[in-house]
Amino acid sequence: MKKIFFTAMLSMLLAVPAAAQKKLGNETDKQKSERLAWWTHDRFGMFIHWGLYALPARHEWIRHNERISNEAYEKYFEQFNPDLYNPTEWAKKAKAAGMKYAVLTTKHHEGFCLFDSKYTDYKATRTAAGRDLVKEFVDAFRAEGLKVGFYYSLIDWHHPDFTIDIQHPLRPKDTAQYAALNKDRDFKVYQKYLQNQVQELLTNYGKIDVLWLDFSYPQTHGKSHEDWKSEELLAMVRKLQPGIIVNDRLNLEEYEDGQDFTTPEQYKVEKWPEKYGKKFAWETCQTFSGSWGYYRDEHTWKDTKQLLVLLIETVSKGGNLLLNVGPTARGDFDYRADNSLEHISEWMGHNSRSIYGCTQAPDEFQTPASSLLTYNPDTKRLYVHLVDYPMGQLVLPGYKDKVKYAQFLHDGSEIRFDDGEANGVNLRLPVNKPNYEIPVIEIILK
Repeated sequence: MKKIFFTAMLSMLLAVPAAAQKKLGNETDKQKSERLAWWTHDRFGMFIHWGLYALPARHEWIRHNERISNEAYEKYFEQFNPDLYNPTEWAKKAKAAGMKYAVLTTKHHEGFCLFDSKYTDYKATRTAAGRDLVKEFVDAFRAEGLKVGFYYSLIDWHHPDFTIDIQHPLRPKDTAQYAALNKDRDFKVYQKYLQNQVQELLTNYGKIDVLWLDFSYPQTHGKSHEDWKSEELLAMVRKLQPGIIVNDRLNLEEYEDGQDFTTPEQYKVEKWPEKYGKKFAWETCQTFSGSWGYYRDEHTWKDTKQLLVLLIETVSKGGNLLLNVGPTARGDFDYRADNSLEHISEWMGHNSRSIYGCTQAPDEFQTPASSLLTYNPDTKRLYVHLVDYPMGQLVLPGYKDKVKYAQFLHDGSEIRFDDGEANGVNLRLPVNKPNYEIPVIEIILK
């Protein structure tokens, strides 16, 4: 992923043009809603950042951060041997945690391909791994009933014709040097390479549910939709996989259908993001810690409550959460990621009804103090997530004559209630908090 220029890119991604929007196709809002229906229902997915950067184990942007050349980086290609890679175990862990889909980095900015591309030798099949790691991922996750997505970096710091720019490891300090550095690089060759590889990914692995393309940075000495030939690329993607869902990093903001969802990264939105004058489908991508790739010595790991609040709050604002795991160089999950997944699994096992199929509650329902509220429009049930347990009583302001029945979601035990002040309802809770990090109350409405 990226950290450099993130603030500038963010404003670009979430900008809402005032004028009526152009469109690349003729899909209606209803048709788009139907195409995204599984995704907006499932709400929770696993991101997997895995590549050669797992060997140095100090951030997936190590080449950029440490200005490492291809030659100096080659040692990681030579040593890549994920002997513990077992995507079936990955899939089982994702499924147990309640995740319904997964997105794998088929190629990150370093240019190394986990798949057996016929357009490069810089791939897993030419390492000690000796096989197509993407195919194994696809087969394993499909076998567990999970939807499958591919991340593919538009950037490629290894390719000899990818022109040096503001993000490149070999970027100069003096901007006057760009022309000289790029005089022997033909970006048209790279454009064709990019299209060929995306075509491979969307042709050789069956139905692909999500495509994550990353990313554009249309500053001076950056790259925009013109460099990627984004309109042409997206048209090919839609032709090859008509039902696929595509993110928003092709720099096609002028087109309302230049993306299916927007992607706030590593922060919480204040409200449901809007684009083109309306609420827009969105997914926040987040990490367990401060890095996407495996980072041995990084210790800013979120605790269970932070992760659950992140999931619940995202759904409470109508969004999806894509939560990242960075496997080790040997191909298994870091023990800290495993611990977090196990805790999420414990909670989701009894409370997932407040996540799947849920969204932002109608405006008429005020969120109680120290809580988060989700709503299922099909069952017309509200879910009050007790972020800070109130111990004894919870006031639902303005809920008088709206509540038919209330129960704890984890065990279906009744919660008695009576009328309160100012058209409120008082839920009578046990003094002792249930044995869940964030207890959930399910409210059946009249």
